[in-house]
Amino acid sequence: MASLLVTPFSPNLLSSYSCFSDNFFGNYRDGGRTVSVLTVPDATCLWDSHLDHYSYSPAPQSGQQLVWLERAAVDSALESEEQQHGSILEDLFLSLQTPTLYTQTPQEVISSSGQGKTIKLDIHYRTMDAALVSISSEKARIIDTLLPPHWKSRLLPTTPVDYVPVPETAVQFVREILSNLKFDPLVAAIVGNISIPQIQKDIRFLTGEDGKSGIISRHSFSTGALTAANWLKDRVEETGATCRLVPFLVGFAPNVICRYNAATDTNATVLISGHYDSRVSFGSTRAPGGDDDGSGTTGVLSIARTIKRKGVKFHSNVELAFFAGEEQGLLGSRAYARELRAAGANLTLMVQADMTAYRSPGEPLQLGLPDLIGTPEVTQLVANISAIYSPELHVGVTPACCSDHQSFHEQGFPATQVFERAGPIADPMYHNSGDLSDRVGYDFDQLFAIAKVQFATVLHTAGFEL
Repeated sequence: MASLLVTPFSPNLLSSYSCFSDNFFGNYRDGGRTVSVLTVPDATCLWDSHLDHYSYSPAPQSGQQLVWLERAAVDSALESEEQQHGSILEDLFLSLQTPTLYTQTPQEVISSSGQGKTIKLDIHYRTMDAALVSISSEKARIIDTLLPPHWKSRLLPTTPVDYVPVPETAVQFVREILSNLKFDPLVAAIVGNISIPQIQKDIRFLTGEDGKSGIISRHSFSTGALTAANWLKDRVEETGATCRLVPFLVGFAPNVICRYNAATDTNATVLISGHYDSRVSFGSTRAPGGDDDGSGTTGVLSIARTIKRKGVKFHSNVELAFFAGEEQGLLGSRAYARELRAAGANLTLMVQADMTAYRSPGEPLQLGLPDLIGTPEVTQLVANISAIYSPELHVGVTPACCSDHQSFHEQGFPATQVFERAGPIADPMYHNSGDLSDRVGYDFDQLFAIAKVQFATVLHTAGFEL
């Protein structure tokens, strides 16, 4: 009988032992390290590999879904003492196994009444910062609504996936852009044309603060998410792109994929993205997602609007993606990244924007770049571009992880993320129904500055003309 193995991520392990690479279920964050989840058909492979550090447990029962739970990298000022010392995990497991009844409103809230059916939960791996559990597939889909705000869930694939490192040729392409990077006054003029007043209007529509959109929640199962998806598609199509709604799982809102075809004959593509789904506070119907990730979403939308205003034509294909299912574990982006890999797409660079607007009072404008998961050369390119076009941003690394860029990085595409802070998450409304744009700390100047960086990265990588 197969067993589950959780071990620190090692590219050499996966490239050297087919019994591991053929049974790979992805990489996940456990505190300050990345670990791999694998199945082991028998003990022979384990002994041959001479692993020093690993956790070994029975595989889940048939019909059970594996779910990775991890504590988000949140500033200690936001955590209670019990959260800091891990006792919250005990409460989490207890709450998951408490008899629960799930109901659904038109705007999608899944709540507990304290009566109903007990969730069967098996724990396969656990530390203070992460756990691997198995529960029924039905409950796995809505587990994010039961978690404390500072915990996240990711559904593991039901079958093994390929481990695909970013090829050297793709990395070399990014290095060449880095080596030739210099200030371009035309790029500065284009990215400086992004409109903050328009971003303010757009974010108020997505959060429902304008009182007109009717959006209460953009949770992936909600009618509000469908409203947002169609609205985003229509707005980007108005800028000259071709857009499509792409379903990826039954019941989930679709991905919104928009494309500007290159003015030249090429299959090279640059992708920028945000995720438009949001997450509720437990027991609440309201999930405005103003920062997470209305900020990244409206930043990408502002780039589309500027492409039209300035008449930009690209020398490579450029795609703007708005993903759903991020809060359930990068599900929308995982599906699209696999689609591109299966099609043999020439995706030269990908930059995800997730949470770009919150700034703690007294702190400078910042840009956080991933410390572990992503392509270092792409991260360095974004950092250098920030220094040129948004020097007001203080740039550093963040342990806040992981957004939709991971889906593409794991499929061998060069990718990174832009985030609001060079440090852990500091937004007190993270995964909270109070995540609105009209509040202390929501900084449109920072959102604007980071959107400039994302747009300038596209212009330098794809090439363009007016």
